[in-house]
Amino acid sequence: MAFEITAAYTRRAAEYTEKLGSMTSVHPLDLQLVTGWADRLDGPVIDAGCGPGHWTGHLAERGVEVRGVDLVPSFIDHARRAHPGVRFEIGDIGALPEASGTVAGVLAWYSLIHHEPSALRHALAEFARVLQPGGELLLGFFEGPVLEQFEHAITTAYRWPVDALSDELRAAHFDVIETHTRTGQGYRPHGAILARVSTHTDAAPR
Repeated sequence: MAFEITAAYTRRAAEYTEKLGSMTSVHPLDLQLVTGWADRLDGPVIDAGCGPGHWTGHLAERGVEVRGVDLVPSFIDHARRAHPGVRFEIGDIGALPEASGTVAGVLAWYSLIHHEPSALRHALAEFARVLQPGGELLLGFFEGPVLEQFEHAITTAYRWPVDALSDELRAAHFDVIETHTRTGQGYRPHGAILARVSTHTDAAPR
């Protein structure tokens, strides 16, 4: 599945980058949410599924210690050219090289939208593994009243109800801190969830 998604994005990487690969395409509320979240973290951040790297570059400009990771080489090539001096690596967000408990935050902004529901928990578990105790995950996703797949412009994607995705996060040993939804003309309903690695003593070992 990862190969198919990577191939689909590779074929349309130039088009995607032109339309969505800069901060000018970002909704002001998203800019406020992600920037405020990252600014208060104390430690390294991973932009998991960074795409063309605009969020990684934005956070780096604000002094955040951030690294962008994506499986699409065309995206990483563009990101390195557009944001010299910022760390970008080709890699699988489901198999990060970081040692366990060493990352303050993971940004997964629309990078899990193509994960089949049965595969989602593996990625969430990997995020929980690399995050330090109390570390935070910020997810952006397509929101909807029921869990369903739809034909995204690139490849099949999924809409998630906030409650259902929150349950998946709890199953991966996260505490859900905040949820956000937004609708408007010109874009699909949007959701965001801020979650923190659970420090409960009854949580299963990661």
